[in-house]
Amino acid sequence: MRIDSLPNPLVIGHRGAPGYRPEHTESSYRLAVALGADAVEPDLVASKDGVLVVRHENEISGTTDVAARAEFADRRTTKRVDGHELTGWFTEDFTWAELSTLTARERIPEVRTVSAGFDGTEGILRFADLVAIVRNAAEVHRRPVGIVAEVKHADHFASIGLPLDRLLAEELAALGFGTDPDAEPLIIESFEQSVLMALQSRRVQAEFVYLIERSGRPSDLVARLGDAAPSYADAVTDAGLAALALEVDAISVDKAMLIDLGDDGARPTDLVERAHAAGLRVYTWTLRPENRFLAPPFRDGSDPAAVGRWLEEFVLVLSSGVDGFFVDQADLGVAARSAAGDRSDHDDAGVRPSDVGGSA
Repeated sequence: MRIDSLPNPLVIGHRGAPGYRPEHTESSYRLAVALGADAVEPDLVASKDGVLVVRHENEISGTTDVAARAEFADRRTTKRVDGHELTGWFTEDFTWAELSTLTARERIPEVRTVSAGFDGTEGILRFADLVAIVRNAAEVHRRPVGIVAEVKHADHFASIGLPLDRLLAEELAALGFGTDPDAEPLIIESFEQSVLMALQSRRVQAEFVYLIERSGRPSDLVARLGDAAPSYADAVTDAGLAALALEVDAISVDKAMLIDLGDDGARPTDLVERAHAAGLRVYTWTLRPENRFLAPPFRDGSDPAAVGRWLEEFVLVLSSGVDGFFVDQADLGVAARSAAGDRSDHDDAGVRPSDVGGSA
């Protein structure tokens, strides 16, 4: 699936614009596009009746009002998902009709106080709702707007009879989304490569992106291979990148994997260069302006919720040559792309914090 109709690097609204509105809500997505996002990223999980639901995780106590709903008190349970024991309320234990009665809330209110002010004002979305929102936003702003769909916990959902590859393939076909790459660019990503391969076998037309953590092992491979499962670190060796290039179009990595904090200043690592040499596009997540999320050299003061020297870090990350980046505030992403584009002295030596002016 070509994405030539979108700028490079892409500014991707991470779950919409959660720096300003609760994530995965209609207002969050519409605001992201209005602020300049080239694409938006929904996380996809499933309901009990097989509806694709847009939520950060299948455990929803942190992003909805479900814990305060007496009629759902008996749904609280403990499950093991991707090797982790979790207690709460899970989308797969509710029908969509039930989930549609819930309202969204800010996931990290101690940092995102503005967003938290909109708690309880909107319901949660289905993937079909998100597609309609994106199509309308593209029409309003008269430009293509892509969707970067993250498939979450595919192995877990397959184990309970809700295969996300089938559900997503059927939904895309029914909606006709992604059939015109110039009008409706589609990217599909997951930390589980097996679901990306399953979607390809179903002839879904998209750019397929393998998400890579800084440490650990992919849960789908651990479930199959145990201690013999390869690590994420194996995937970013030259041999690992060459193997991935035979099966996916791109990788998406934790931004920390693109920042080298040496004694002589921060500079980009060579990961993007090596991935490009292997034939892979590269995305990174997630660029955020608060001290809590910035690398130590870019923090300003000790308050984790305070805004630090975000532009310096953002431009450093972009100087690595990434093809797209996820941001919680799309306007800051657009500003960083503009600042990075205006620079003429990017080279192998990288960009030191003192090289870039400006702050929040």
